[in-house]
Amino acid sequence: MNRSLSRRNLLTTLAAVPAVALLAACSDSGEDAKAADVKPANPSTPAKPATPAAAQVPEAQGTVDMAELLKPGALPEKQLGKDDAKVTIVEYASMTCPHCAHFNDTTFPELKKKYIDTGKARYILREFPFDPSAEAGFMLARCAKDNYFAMVDVLFKQQPSWVGVDNTKEALLQISKLAGFTQESFEACLTDQKLLDDVRAVQKRGADEFKVDSTPTFFINGKTYKGAMSIEEMSAIIDPLL
Repeated sequence: MNRSLSRRNLLTTLAAVPAVALLAACSDSGEDAKAADVKPANPSTPAKPATPAAAQVPEAQGTVDMAELLKPGALPEKQLGKDDAKVTIVEYASMTCPHCAHFNDTTFPELKKKYIDTGKARYILREFPFDPSAEAGFMLARCAKDNYFAMVDVLFKQQPSWVGVDNTKEALLQISKLAGFTQESFEACLTDQKLLDDVRAVQKRGADEFKVDSTPTFFINGKTYKGAMSIEEMSAIIDPLL
């Protein structure tokens, strides 16, 4: 990715042929299969209700120092849940990653209900865009202020309508208007060079310091997990930590 690309040029890119900038999957390192590698619970298990105990605990793919992970970065943290929760989940995601969207749509609602809303876990989302479209999506979410998570949710749910289409800028504008943006505030957000630089700094720190190379990547109390896990798999990791 050309890190010297100006915001104006990036807007032009979004309006022209955004698919050229998109990658086949959620990785910039040729390891595209990683995000789909996590295995679901054994489907051959008899028809017992899905419970955390029924899922095999996913294998951690490394560890990080939680104190270092939680140090302030270029942008204020976007967090759900209590600061003193026993479990901290940090997710690095890309707005154009289909595996991230799948996690957002299928696992996250239950994760929020079961662990975040009950005070058992806190969740932090960090930007890890792989392309100009993902950068733009995250910038719009940041410009939505208190509606950051709502904007992220909408962009993930509507991913097919703006990722890889002929005019990503126009598609994002229409979604943003529904979220309360005007043409002027939309343009102002996507021409904010400092915000773009800060989003890129969050990604660079994730890659350099915590070895993030695919999305989604999760850090759960210091252990690294890659791929869009099911709620059963996440429960198998989280429950022993409570």
